Amino acid sequence: METRGGFYITQIKQLQERIFERLLLAAGLELNGGQGRILFVLWKEEQLTIGEIGKETSLAKNTVSAVVDGMVRKGILERAINPENRRETIVSLTERARGMRGKYEEVSQRMNELFYQGFSGEERDAFESYLIRVRDTLVCEEEKIRAHTEL
Repeated sequence: METRGGFYITQIKQLQERIFERLLLAAGLELNGGQGRILFVLWKEEQLTIGEIGKETSLAKNTVSAVVDGMVRKGILERAINPENRRETIVSLTERARGMRGKYEEVSQRMNELFYQGFSGEERDAFESYLIRVRDTLVCEEEKIRAHTEL
């Protein structure tokens, strides 16, 4: 039996990112999906290393680094060398980034409403539990592959 779950997840992700970016732009926020994910985790933690941001956002370290570079140029983020480990870069928010949070959260709420439109609370909870199971399976598989390739 052919299944199409991965295909649907990819389609949903692409549609969601395009709609989300348009809603952000309409709210006066020129951010893409990767930038938004990075801000989202930094609004919770205030400052993180590139590696920590990668882990929290599921973005590759080189992707995080490139996105952060662009956000630093726009005055949204700041970079500093970790004084305790000079090989690590610490990324932190600027005042401009802190000021974006309210509008970003409004757009996120609107996106959430669109995402779950027509779902009952039970359906939403079940759907999210299935997604968590798929994600956890894939995380375990990635860890196995990484461990195997590092030997």
